[in-house]
Amino acid sequence: MKRQTDIFVESWPIAGSFTISRGSRTEANVIRVAITQGRVTGQGECVPYARYGEDIGSVKAQIAAVVPALNEGVDREALRSALPPGAARNAVDCALWDLEAKLSGQPAWQLAGLPAPRPVTTAYTISLADPATMAEQAGRAASRELLKVKLGGDGDRERMAAVRAAAPEARIILDANEAWRPDIVQSLLDAARDIGAEMVEQPLPAGEDALLSSLHRSVPVCADESVHVGGDLASLKDRYDCVNIKLDKTGGLTEALLVRQQALDAGFSMMIGCMVGTSLAMAPAMLLTPGAQFADLDGPLLLARDRENGLDYPGSMVAPPKSALWG
Repeated sequence: MKRQTDIFVESWPIAGSFTISRGSRTEANVIRVAITQGRVTGQGECVPYARYGEDIGSVKAQIAAVVPALNEGVDREALRSALPPGAARNAVDCALWDLEAKLSGQPAWQLAGLPAPRPVTTAYTISLADPATMAEQAGRAASRELLKVKLGGDGDRERMAAVRAAAPEARIILDANEAWRPDIVQSLLDAARDIGAEMVEQPLPAGEDALLSSLHRSVPVCADESVHVGGDLASLKDRYDCVNIKLDKTGGLTEALLVRQQALDAGFSMMIGCMVGTSLAMAPAMLLTPGAQFADLDGPLLLARDRENGLDYPGSMVAPPKSALWG
């Protein structure tokens, strides 16, 4: 049966602003793909990311280029050859998973041969700012179980201490987004240990992280920008302890499932992460959370509003999606 594929560009306001080492923004610009077959529609969402050379226009053009093939029935495996890893393939791949689940009457986790996802603790992000402002953010979120603290290089020791003082009971993970320099990385890893941080994410720039293999990693270090697909893992084994799997990097759930298994086989711990998007972007990632040490799926909590039938976030947890949303 023929399909119809539609592409929608959407903007979702962020509650306040979201700041990391590469800059700030006040809205999440996403692309939603809807693939309809008969009376059934599957949907997926992606977040184009400038760090990887993407923007709304380029990602929309990539998706538009494969619409004829999608309408003729191309499947997820063929899609891996038709589009490179990245945001465009993610939106299409997740829409195909959703369509298949709805057509078959089976949940996506079952189609993937995975255990049913259960509610998990999700990190809650503290945006990069001066120490006093970050302490204020952390104080407001101090009752949450797990805080993810964005860092930016100089002044990070003071930021860590301020957040820990404001949220003394919270578990803390840190995300430098490639902002640390080789001359400060060891001292900042030691400072992370001193505040009881459980992990530091991507301290050095991707491609400039070989130093990590010779450092004393006083806390576990997680690869984010340094890992996209399974083929990246072999070169990271002596540098990182953990890998952050994001659907917008892998190019969707199909590839992410392969990365997840390869990471488990190689002995990496895992974080399941996200860009700032709506619940539609988070929902497929929930399938990856069994066996992961960390879930960072707080994107909708950072928005001023979420889409209809969004994920439930009871306390510090995130619950699996309802079928009305995805899968």
